[in-house]
Amino acid sequence: MDSYRFLSSYYDRFTDDVGYAHWADYFEAVFDRCGFRPELVLDLACGTGSLSGELARRGYEMIGVDASTEMLMQAMNNTMDCDPRPVFLHQRMEELDLYGTVQAVLCCLDSVNYVTDPDVLREALRRAALFLEPDGVFVFDVNTKKKFEAMNGQCYVREDEDVYCVWQVDFDGVRCVYDFDIFARIGERNRWERLEESHVERYYDPDELCVMLENCGFDRIERHPELSFEPCTGDEDRIFIIARKRNV
Repeated sequence: MDSYRFLSSYYDRFTDDVGYAHWADYFEAVFDRCGFRPELVLDLACGTGSLSGELARRGYEMIGVDASTEMLMQAMNNTMDCDPRPVFLHQRMEELDLYGTVQAVLCCLDSVNYVTDPDVLREALRRAALFLEPDGVFVFDVNTKKKFEAMNGQCYVREDEDVYCVWQVDFDGVRCVYDFDIFARIGERNRWERLEESHVERYYDPDELCVMLENCGFDRIERHPELSFEPCTGDEDRIFIIARKRNV
């Protein structure tokens, strides 16, 4: 099921606080720490292409992959000014199939949490390793249990002049369900339409993720707080995991 059938049209409005430039700065710092600047970068689960576009404007050749056709349509529109423009592919993470290899893979904004079957996630990590060059870097982030527990039972609202979105969160210790109600103004007659979507994420223990990575061909695995290179303290809402493709 496509979780972003309706929300894709409003996603950028509701995530205008993300700060993609800061994320891009962080990834460039990761590349510096790894001692290379990748020429070709894969944005896995690229969504509306905001990060792909930001990095493309900094001179990186980008490939964006996403399972949602609606999100990819937004991504195409959002990167019209890029030269060269990112290449966007409609693929699921666990079905990743590229024409060649890349030097870096990025997977952002808890996209890993959206893979709710651990076996499917293992295959997605294996596919990422398959198309990553030896010593290439893989960076992704995940929500922590602390964050999921803090959101449990909460209700959130975002609105502007022609859309109102409210969502409720239920976390059972493993799975986190977001139930969205979207009220959108249609046309010029002040008519409103109600749309509904449900999104599901899964909590993964960071130790479990590191074992998965090792089994899929990665080493030199690091964990850090959000947009940081400091050690984790256990009080994070989001952590970043950096891994290198094993050079056999």
